[in-house]
Amino acid sequence: MFYHLSGTVTDLEPGLAVIDCGGVGFAVNTSAYTVGQLRRGERAKLYISEQVREDAFDLYGFATQGEKRCFDMLISVSGVGPKAAVSILSAGSPEKVCMAVMSDDEHALTAAQGVGKRLAQRIILELKDKIQKQTEGMALPEMGAAAARGPEGTGKLADVVSALTALGYTRAECTAALKGLELEDLSLEDAIRAALRNISSRA
Repeated sequence: MFYHLSGTVTDLEPGLAVIDCGGVGFAVNTSAYTVGQLRRGERAKLYISEQVREDAFDLYGFATQGEKRCFDMLISVSGVGPKAAVSILSAGSPEKVCMAVMSDDEHALTAAQGVGKRLAQRIILELKDKIQKQTEGMALPEMGAAAARGPEGTGKLADVVSALTALGYTRAECTAALKGLELEDLSLEDAIRAALRNISSRA
């Protein structure tokens, strides 16, 4: 089972990257975001999701673990295949996808090619429920004054924690990522982005 591939980028096409690992070129399907992070002739590491069918063995790779987790989450939804998941991630970042689910924003999902209103509604229905189950019983991180300022701040805190959890981060990582953030001054998207930057800076 592949976890990641590390090697030299030899070819780039829309939705595809070829990574040379010890003389073997692996064709990796990927999102527009990840393609934008890669450069021919430079080394790269992609986190891999294997998709095996009777007539095919396909690799899907992503520049970050968060994007790979979001891909795996999307293909767990009935009716969402790997190509649709990549299309969604090409239309929006992982944090935007999580934000769309948490805020019931089907229009953000239908911006992806091949994703209609019914499929967008199914994604929201199944993933929101899954995210809520994942965070059930999880105590919210201590945010001091920011969390105590009222229902709006507390609700936003819960949504940010849910989004981070959906991307695979632990409660401890959420607590560290949210430390010092003034949530009432940020939109949900900006709060998620700021939390992810904090996680990256501590990696």
